[in-house]
Amino acid sequence: MPKPVGAPRSSGILLHPTSLPGPYGIGDLGPPAYAWVEALARARQGWWQLLPLGPTGYGDSPYQCFSAFAGNANLVSPELLIRDGLLRSAELPEPQFSASAVEYEAVGPFKHQLLARAWENFRGGAAPALRAEFEAFCSAESDWLEDFALFMALKESHAPGAWTAWEPALIARTPETLVQARQRLIHLVGQHRFVQFLFFRQWHALREFAHAHGVRIIGDVPIFVAHDSAEVWAHPELFHLDAQGQPTVVAGVPPDYFSATGQLWGNPLYNWPALKKSGYAWWIQRLRNTHRLVDLIRLDHFIGFENYWEIKAGSSTAARGRWVRGPGRDLFDALTLALGELPMIAEDLGQVTARVHALRRRYHLPGMCVLQFAFGGAVAEEFSPLECAPDTVVYTGTHDNDTARGWLATAAPGELQALERQLGQSASPASVSWQLMDLAWSSAAQLAIAPLQDVLSLGSEARMNLPGRAGGNWRWRYQAEQLNGALIDRLGELTTRSGRAWVGGG
Repeated sequence: MPKPVGAPRSSGILLHPTSLPGPYGIGDLGPPAYAWVEALARARQGWWQLLPLGPTGYGDSPYQCFSAFAGNANLVSPELLIRDGLLRSAELPEPQFSASAVEYEAVGPFKHQLLARAWENFRGGAAPALRAEFEAFCSAESDWLEDFALFMALKESHAPGAWTAWEPALIARTPETLVQARQRLIHLVGQHRFVQFLFFRQWHALREFAHAHGVRIIGDVPIFVAHDSAEVWAHPELFHLDAQGQPTVVAGVPPDYFSATGQLWGNPLYNWPALKKSGYAWWIQRLRNTHRLVDLIRLDHFIGFENYWEIKAGSSTAARGRWVRGPGRDLFDALTLALGELPMIAEDLGQVTARVHALRRRYHLPGMCVLQFAFGGAVAEEFSPLECAPDTVVYTGTHDNDTARGWLATAAPGELQALERQLGQSASPASVSWQLMDLAWSSAAQLAIAPLQDVLSLGSEARMNLPGRAGGNWRWRYQAEQLNGALIDRLGELTTRSGRAWVGGG
């Protein structure tokens, strides 16, 4: 496993920034994020793992973003905008949001209004010290920023829906039409550039703070991108699309532990021969940009690089499809040549073949070991904490799993018996989360991760995502009082006892 900074054994917590506490309806990159980093450091954690940071689209999912390169505008902190002189306190309405769930339908318009006001203030002369920095950002990020800003401006100026419903000349991206659109929407395009500047400025400041406290960041790169995204609109030749821009085949997985009919993700599949012609330039750029934001990448659905499940567009489920060979070594050789050692975790869950294992090991990428799978359901020997190899990352659960306490509530008798045999003691709703964490932290795996929900011993009400469910996901937030000093210190004690205390963790 790549060994970025620090001791060979370490641990961390999975928490998406949207789940942070705060008054503005959704977690953001402001003061509560800094308090969270301080809590991680106090608990001797070396890692903060996130979900993808992109601008969410369909279903509010961070795995269905409007861009593979842009940041999520909803994460921009209003408090930091006031600090920077881009908003006045009087321009910030009294928030009326849930403290325990993200209400995307209300948060989206609220954040959009604030960011539009910040842009107008900036255009009117506010925060003049940021002007040179903004211009430098636009120049440095132009290779993806210009397409994204225009894409989002066009989405705002059209009726809701995907880019395939736009005028044919915009779908085809004829040069004259693009020039006219940029001129017509010049201020809206500028606003989207500016919002990205704000996101990346706030993110880099938070990451520097985390580094100063001995905390590193694990990011997440979904293998696929959303059809309704700037990348598919700007680079249709890299995907399997018809003449109208619609996918001809889409991504998903066959029936599995999570769903009897499989998971129909609906993302367009890559035209791998076209990507190869460019030396996989798009993938190289994507990973290079992501590594500028995070210290280690979880590469989602790693098995899809060796073989992926191809489903005919228009199918109602993922049950019927076919396995197709992916780019495999050819892609990873190109990535290694361009980027050097690949500091990535391979999310190698699903129908893993010997070829997938060989691909992962060839590039020294750690795989994943999920303890909930060790006792039943998708039971596999390699998920046992006794079998988790040093070159793996062990998780009590992921964003797709129920919480440990929720899992126990629905566990079959055989699963409970297998768990208690492993523990050497009984398990209860009050104890199971920390029992699983103890198994993970004491395993041979170099890195151990638990979702914050398990640290807090929460039930299914705190589940982040239910695969196959179209709506109602990604909403959970913790409240500041739930993460008290006693709990932080308990985590620190577990981490120290298991030999995972991060040397720079405070």
